[in-house]
Amino acid sequence: MIEYIRLLRPRQWLKNVFIFAGLIFSRNFLHLESVEKTIFAFIVFSLLSSSAYILNDIIDYKEDQKHPYKSKRPIASGKISRAPAALVAAVLMFLSLAGGYFLSTGLFFVCLTYGVLMLSYSAVVKRVVILDVLFVAFGYVLRAIAGAVVIEVEISSWLLLCTLLIALFLAVAKRRTEILLLGEDASRHRRILSQYSLPLLNQMIGVVTAACIVAYCLYTLSPETVAKFGTKNLIFTAPFVIYGIFRYLYIAYQKLQTDIPERVLFNDLPLQLCLLAWIVSCILIIALE
Repeated sequence: MIEYIRLLRPRQWLKNVFIFAGLIFSRNFLHLESVEKTIFAFIVFSLLSSSAYILNDIIDYKEDQKHPYKSKRPIASGKISRAPAALVAAVLMFLSLAGGYFLSTGLFFVCLTYGVLMLSYSAVVKRVVILDVLFVAFGYVLRAIAGAVVIEVEISSWLLLCTLLIALFLAVAKRRTEILLLGEDASRHRRILSQYSLPLLNQMIGVVTAACIVAYCLYTLSPETVAKFGTKNLIFTAPFVIYGIFRYLYIAYQKLQTDIPERVLFNDLPLQLCLLAWIVSCILIIALE
């Protein structure tokens, strides 16, 4: 049973917290019905993302067997064969789509889009340079959209842009760390890594980092945001965003631990405190206006 739980990669459900962005920035976090729908949407997307992870593990099991960490996954290690794993993925996909349809037609279509996106990624796109990290980032954007459609609120295009940029930042930093950790064997474990170089990834990280910080600051001060929340004080949350990004860069460049992004958040206390402070400050500023 433990191996089947590991197959779902529950630690990676942390990525689905982007679903709560719509709840917070629509000021519906005090509405019980909206909170309940968002929590259920989180569960739906957790099942959906797990089905995508399983599918990816089935397709990549031979490459994963050569990887120092991925070789320990249930399918790559041979603890779970591909046939029952595929059945689990199919059941999870069905349950997530059914749950999404039950909650909201809009959520159903977002889930369906995410499923097609991840299927395309696992089958083809992850072998196409640059497009691979863009597809991963689009997955995060769909999570943010899911959180908005399930409670039937509009989500700012600025917020979607910020989500896209921070997701690109995480994806590119992951590629950089993989190349450094795997060294000359990098392309054997993930073929697309042969298409990247450290200078290229460093430039991409620099561009995305700057764009993310600027986009977030512009979002907090945009007329749309000020009119919606009745305050310009969201700009005071920018230092938390800047520190969080710089802290992640420190971990990526100095500790080489960003090959598994969710592990960084689970293990790094300063980053955890920064994220908590950002969430609390956002809620307080929005709620007090």
